[in-house]
Amino acid sequence: MYTVYTKPQCTFCDQAKALLKTKGLPYREIHFDVGQPKVDGVEYVNVAEFKAQNPQAKTAPQIFVQEGDAQVHVGGFTELRARLG
Repeated sequence: MYTVYTKPQCTFCDQAKALLKTKGLPYREIHFDVGQPKVDGVEYVNVAEFKAQNPQAKTAPQIFVQEGDAQVHVGGFTELRARLG
């Protein structure tokens, strides 16, 4: 299972989700809270807290995959595309 952290109006975020859908891979989307209006049923994360826990994260999307008991950082869309071939 992949986890995709996204922000509004992000082309690379949309491309990452589309790639996962095309490959038939399940994912969970979590939105970076950047002051946008909130939507019921949508999961949000505070950007500052996320960056504090993931200092390697510089852009959106940020993608992780569950491998066994570990949550592994994939990177952004470019890294996801390379990983999935």
